[in-house]
Amino acid sequence: MKKKFALALAAFMMMGTLAACGSTNTNQGSDAGNTSGSSAVDAIKEKGEIVMLTNAAFPPFEYLADDGSVQGVDADIAQAVADKLGVKLKIVDMDFDSIVNSLKAGKGDFAAAGMTVTEERLKQVDFSDEYVTSSQMVVVREDSDLEGDKAALDAALSGKNIAVQAGTTGDWYAGGDETTGSTIKDANVLQYKSATEAALHLASGKADAIIIDQKPAEAIVAANEGKLKVLDTKLTDEQYAFAVQKNQEDLLAIINEVVAEYKGDKVDELITKHMGA
Repeated sequence: MKKKFALALAAFMMMGTLAACGSTNTNQGSDAGNTSGSSAVDAIKEKGEIVMLTNAAFPPFEYLADDGSVQGVDADIAQAVADKLGVKLKIVDMDFDSIVNSLKAGKGDFAAAGMTVTEERLKQVDFSDEYVTSSQMVVVREDSDLEGDKAALDAALSGKNIAVQAGTTGDWYAGGDETTGSTIKDANVLQYKSATEAALHLASGKADAIIIDQKPAEAIVAANEGKLKVLDTKLTDEQYAFAVQKNQEDLLAIINEVVAEYKGDKVDELITKHMGA
């Protein structure tokens, strides 16, 4: 009886060991599947198309041309990414504050929208290397007496009607978001879908100022010559990059190759080209 019991116990222990090994292998396979991005580029090549999500209301980085197509600095760089992969580029225009969630939901392969790298966005998506350094600027009417350094402007803008493009760094800054270094208090933040719409409301007196990125600020002023001006003071320093879903390292590597080719003088040339447009 003792011999039979010993044999049974040994068999039971052996089965437990095998079961434990099987469980470990299953978990490792699951973890690898969650962290691997090796199929992203293959999937894009298989469908023959790469989809870019953007908001075409942020010149010179993206805007709608007369024929309805999306043009701009980001569109040109995105075309270079598509060319490197040997696929067609499809651009999907949407509200800026919908882009990150749409990317996470798989409605596009990457996002390019003059998008600033922030800690909050890094929790949700991965970013390429930066390709543009920008700043948040203040746009006011030509007759405005607002001026001063960052601290003085923050104080002067407290309690004012500030127009912004919804979901942008300017939106966060106007709301007194400490992560952007803002000390604006109790501002009435007016959120618009585009920088152009914000500019119209500033020019008509419905807002006291716009807080927006430097190049779009310059484009707004150029389009409203004699009516608006951009102040010299920079409220922030920030970087633009392309966004991809988490753990798609192979696609990110391709985008970084293109960014490296364009960063610097080549991007400056594109900005000049599209500011003229």
